Amino acid sequence: MLLGQVAKISVANENRQQYQTLRYFPADNKKYCYTLDVIRRTRYLIRATFLYGNFDNNNVYPKFDVSWGPTHWTTVVISDANTIEVHELIFLATDTTISVCLYNAPTGQPFISTLELRSFNGSIYLNQYENQFLLSVSARINFGADSEAPVRYPDDPFDRIWQSDSLKKANYLVDVAPGTERISTRLPIDVSSGERPPQKVMQTAVVGRNGSLTYRLNLDGFPGFGWAFTYFAEIEDLVPGDTRKFRLILPGEPNLSEAIVNIQENAQGKYRLYEPGFYNISFPFVLTFRFGKTSDSTLGPLLNAFEINKYLKISEGSADGPLLAPILAAYSSTEWAKEGGDPCLPVPWSWVHCSSDPQARLTSIHLSGKNLTGMIPLELTKLRDLVELWLDNNSLSGSIPDFSGCPNLKKIHLENNQLTGELPSSLEELPNLKELYVQDNMLSGRVPPGLLNKDLILNFEENSGLHAYGKGSNHKKIVIGASVGAAALLIATIISCILLPKGKKANQNSQHGLSSQKLTTSVGDFAADSVCCFKLSDIKESTNNFQRKIGSGGFGIVYYGRLNDGKEIAVKVLTNDSYQGKREFSNEVSLLSRIHHRQLVQLLGYCQEDDMSILVYEYMHNGTLKEHLHGPSTRGRVLNWIKRLEIAEEAARGIEYLHTGCVPSIIHRDLKTTNILLDKNMKAKVSDFGLSKLAVDGASHVSSVVRGTVGYLDPEYYISQQLTDKSDVYSFGVILLELISGQEAISNESFGANCRNIAQWAKLHIESGDIHSIIDPRLHEYDIQSMWKIAEKALMCLNPHGSLRPSISEVIKEIQDALVIEKLAQAVRQGSPAEKVRHSANSSVNMGSLDFGATQPYLSIDDSIAQPTPR
Repeated sequence: MLLGQVAKISVANENRQQYQTLRYFPADNKKYCYTLDVIRRTRYLIRATFLYGNFDNNNVYPKFDVSWGPTHWTTVVISDANTIEVHELIFLATDTTISVCLYNAPTGQPFISTLELRSFNGSIYLNQYENQFLLSVSARINFGADSEAPVRYPDDPFDRIWQSDSLKKANYLVDVAPGTERISTRLPIDVSSGERPPQKVMQTAVVGRNGSLTYRLNLDGFPGFGWAFTYFAEIEDLVPGDTRKFRLILPGEPNLSEAIVNIQENAQGKYRLYEPGFYNISFPFVLTFRFGKTSDSTLGPLLNAFEINKYLKISEGSADGPLLAPILAAYSSTEWAKEGGDPCLPVPWSWVHCSSDPQARLTSIHLSGKNLTGMIPLELTKLRDLVELWLDNNSLSGSIPDFSGCPNLKKIHLENNQLTGELPSSLEELPNLKELYVQDNMLSGRVPPGLLNKDLILNFEENSGLHAYGKGSNHKKIVIGASVGAAALLIATIISCILLPKGKKANQNSQHGLSSQKLTTSVGDFAADSVCCFKLSDIKESTNNFQRKIGSGGFGIVYYGRLNDGKEIAVKVLTNDSYQGKREFSNEVSLLSRIHHRQLVQLLGYCQEDDMSILVYEYMHNGTLKEHLHGPSTRGRVLNWIKRLEIAEEAARGIEYLHTGCVPSIIHRDLKTTNILLDKNMKAKVSDFGLSKLAVDGASHVSSVVRGTVGYLDPEYYISQQLTDKSDVYSFGVILLELISGQEAISNESFGANCRNIAQWAKLHIESGDIHSIIDPRLHEYDIQSMWKIAEKALMCLNPHGSLRPSISEVIKEIQDALVIEKLAQAVRQGSPAEKVRHSANSSVNMGSLDFGATQPYLSIDDSIAQPTPR
């Protein structure tokens, strides 16, 4: 579907013609697809590149999804207008065409710079899973490269891009072991065929002069299962007596360190390629790998190159897609028939609706007024899950076909066409049919009696030859059965709404024994008739005249209380008598009276009496998260890492409800560790909504005077005064760093002479690969992989551009993944044999492995895939 607009861009130091223009598409709910011809049973590399170049002059970095047919391929996130984003897939063609689609842009507009297709020869990348999985290229690295420039065509005849190991970017090949040296040769390397890495790649390498090679890098798309091969060629001249033997070292996984690499022996000579690897192996997001020389080796390990690809499960796509192909071919010149890709996945065409479980099927077709001609396509009568069919206002002719192959049909709209013949009796047999519109056609004969007796809305007006009970009958429009009852009920409901007097709900006594009444006047601009208005005298009684103080802040003081039924409460007495204070009180009452979630502190009621403004909450027995991380109560009671992750997930759930579960959505605006409270079971709940704002429907931001707390305040919001839900995400990123480090958000002593805030301090350490320097020293048992996942996600939350921050739902997914890793690691630490196998596949104790012949069983990609073997 070649729509969209072409834009010219100009980027410094980029002169290649293919990056002077791009094509961009609307940010709507459609997908925009390219269809490419391929040859069946041929393997291909497809590469999509994206260079933003600020083509829209908006400086809003786009984020959108890309699919390969119905299979989600990748999410493109632009973080630099002048950097080319590259995404590659390797696949076996099973049809004569494939499609690449752009869709789902929460920020900016989808665009593409280049789309390249490269065919491979013979058996390169052959594996037993290629009919079920795609290979998404995650890393293809040339070690010992003499520059940052990649190696590609013409050195690589397939134009694979071999990235230099000297490329400078965050978390890319860090933790390099001391003694690592770059070497190269100009002598030819026997790579056996052009399918292996090109000779130029194999002519460079790194060696560990001190006996060790260690690296760490991020693997895009992981954790998951992948294809991994490492490439070695001995390019140093060994003197007599010298040997080079080494093995992979993985702490905690001694069985994976048994295989020994002896390059000359395995490659059967010098300057020949040796390529051990695995077709199916589990990798984490952060891959740490080390090669160490054996005790009988005189030389340290050597590494020339490696490739890592992730398996992507191929989506089956819509079961009904082939049935629509003839219809699309008949109307190939129309825009609606050019949308491309699968009709249902990853998003449906604009004129269809689909079900999703277990396999996508068409449930609704809307082709009203599309200038359709000829007979009603018989393919439509074979859509077994079809519920609605809209073909009205076209020029269809001929008879109405038999729709008995569509037993789920509820609505059929065929009005305003040129249909002839009789109404088929097969329509009587459709068990779910509720609406049938055939008016304004040229139908004739008698309406089947079964249709007249069905619970059905039937309209056959303006068909001069069609009669209900025989020739000459005057019945032209019939509405019978349950439809009449439903219409009468609707009318009665409308009349009752008009006639019944408007009034407040009856006052109710509090179930807790406090005298209370429902609010009868509005608080601020919100009629909060769902919270209790308590009497001041009863609040004084429940708090023993405000005897026990349990907290304080800029808003006022919080006291402990107990209701007559024994329920414990927290009573917040606002001391700020200013307009701002009263507005925050009204704001909190109005918001909390309409929102309810297990991860939000429950507002029980309020009191406005004797110039006092009081809020009554459920009591949270374990205080604030800040107290447990930084306060005196932490002595002897350190939150372990799993509990911190659970608290993070629970708090994020509360925020997610505010952002996505409320209409309009709510932006908290003051997230911090003092506003995350812990109940008696140490479950977290979000509190303090005095500064919260309602989002404006349809608007990307809310203009707002900046409010919040130093250290947690979104800098973009501070500068622009444009508040979005991503401002909450920024604050939550700070909270994640506090959970990792145990440090406060702002400190004059903890972060060094030139740094006062946790975000700047943690970013320096994380991006340099030194996560251990920020981990709370009181944490003694944790899986470093789960720690890395949270640290990386925290940095994404702190991106200076709000549009590039993840949603809170994406943050929750990462926290959940970290929890799985951590709980499996804990099970292993506690010696659970059943969990240990799962742990070897999913946890970061297995820090990813380029395994060279290990026999330990691995968790399969699915039940049909056996343990992989090296090629």
